Amino acid sequence: MTYELAKAVLVTDTDYGAVLLDERRGRYFSLNATGLFVLRSLLDCDADLAAERVAERYAVPVETARADVHQLVGRLSGRGLLVTR
Repeated sequence: MTYELAKAVLVTDTDYGAVLLDERRGRYFSLNATGLFVLRSLLDCDADLAAERVAERYAVPVETARADVHQLVGRLSGRGLLVTR
C-alpha cells in the first residue's frame, strides 16, 4: 500500500524534524527526525520498503522498524494527515 499527504496538509522542515499543518483544522503535528525519515520513505514507497530503509539507516531489526512504521501510519492516518493512494 502506498501513501500520500492529504490535500490540505503542508510539511515544513525544522531543526528537529518537521511540522505538519492540517489547514482544514488549523492543527499542527510535529515529527522528530526519525519520523520525518519514515514519512518521506512512505511518500516514496510502500510501508514494507520504508521499514527496510528505517532498519538499515538506524540499525534496528526490520520487525521493530515495521512496527514503528505501522504505528506512525496509524497515527497520521487517524488524524487525517496521511491517505492511501
